[in-house]
Amino acid sequence: MTIVLDGSHLTIEKLVRIARHGEKVKLHPDALERIKVCRAMLEEKIAAHEIMYGVNTGIGEFSEVVLNDEQVSQFQRYLIYNHAAGIGDPVPVEQVRGAMAGRINVHAHGNSGCRPEITLTYIEMLNKGVTPVVCQKGSVGACGDLAPMSQIALLLMGEGEAYYKGKRLPGREAMERAGIAIPGLQARDGLAAINGSNLLTAMSAIHLYDMDRWLKQATIACSMSLEALLANMKPYDVRLHQLRGFAGAVRCTQAIMKCITGSDLTTGKMKTKVQDAYSMRSSPQVIGAAHDAIAYARSQVEIELNGVGDNPIFLPDARLTLTGANFQGSPVALPMDMAGAAITMVCVLSERRLNRLTNPALSVGLPSFLTKGAGMFSGMMLSQYTADMMIVEQRILSAPASIQSIPAAADQEDFVSMGMNTALKNGQILDNAFGILGIEFMAAAQALDFREFTPGKGVQAAHQVIRKHVTHLDIDRPLYADHNTMKALVQSGEILEAVEKEVGSLG
Repeated sequence: MTIVLDGSHLTIEKLVRIARHGEKVKLHPDALERIKVCRAMLEEKIAAHEIMYGVNTGIGEFSEVVLNDEQVSQFQRYLIYNHAAGIGDPVPVEQVRGAMAGRINVHAHGNSGCRPEITLTYIEMLNKGVTPVVCQKGSVGACGDLAPMSQIALLLMGEGEAYYKGKRLPGREAMERAGIAIPGLQARDGLAAINGSNLLTAMSAIHLYDMDRWLKQATIACSMSLEALLANMKPYDVRLHQLRGFAGAVRCTQAIMKCITGSDLTTGKMKTKVQDAYSMRSSPQVIGAAHDAIAYARSQVEIELNGVGDNPIFLPDARLTLTGANFQGSPVALPMDMAGAAITMVCVLSERRLNRLTNPALSVGLPSFLTKGAGMFSGMMLSQYTADMMIVEQRILSAPASIQSIPAAADQEDFVSMGMNTALKNGQILDNAFGILGIEFMAAAQALDFREFTPGKGVQAAHQVIRKHVTHLDIDRPLYADHNTMKALVQSGEILEAVEKEVGSLG
């Protein structure tokens, strides 16, 4: 189904459908009309030689330099050249597509002043699969993601590079092969294409989508480990968490209870401890806190996806030009720093349960390191080493980027969000999180193989999926292949889909 962009209704799920799954987009007719009205007003102001930042003045430190008519016609091209100054490996295609969709949604408000051709060209590029090549590094997350957005804007002049049908091509060739007319840049067009935090916001939206699915799987892994460790299930009575009042903890507890529905552990007939360790009984509070952090970050990102992130901003009804800082990435960077830390926190919890599964002093009768041949074999001893290494990297990556401002542009831009650093490190945090959780899943499945009782329906479904991909560790074998298989399995969401099919949505 085609997604209509109107400036106000772009959700994270819709952005993922556009960015990751290639869903078609179109501009709402009312949005197109708003863009035309705003452009007409801007052209009148240009003809009247009204001074407007970034239209007939320089930018940044050069904002006081007024351009003559000939310079105005050329300035946007040099603006894009100058700002296409990134470095590093290409940004993944889905993230660039997300940034383009976000920028279209900004234009849809009719406050950016660009020609309709600019917005409509981005629509065509999305629908025909022309994705600009963009360097990962270079944005400081204020004045927008100027460096990467400028590499996208190069295509508007038939320059730069782009991916098209699996090939990396010169920009003009990609546009010509796709049958997309090159609109060129006139007054204001270039700055209107780049002056927002659209790439870091798109990256954050995609990360939040994956973080939510990962947290659901963290709940499944937790449920498997709880069963394997013969947990006392009283801490997972939803009434306990309703009394405290945190929505995330209630959500997590309800999901755990769904996963263990039908388990012998819930009958009260099996001997359990009076109280389990914190890494077990406080799982709803910890995973729940992460859910709450992700929910807050989601609210901020969706505000940004549907807001007017630009400078200057034009108000046609009032015939007014306002200059400000609606490009500033801090409203997204700060909550996304917290979101990354939340994922790390849950990874630490996962590793502590892994330790209990493998440590014979803590595992309630499970064989040492989950192997029957302890001494001759080491079982999953080294799996914990691998998880521990990634945990340390997670902790390093969880230092907030949003407080790391370094002034730019001769101190005219003397506070920046560094939100791109947040987005990049969150991608690394997620990558490790898939692996850490995959190892807990593998250990929990191994542990359950040694137990002689019936686990919950959701736990059984997860166990069955894991055993489709990784066999029981009977005797030692190189585990790197299993670890990578489990990491890919978590990233795919196959376990989540199987469990939700069995027990219903986990929230």
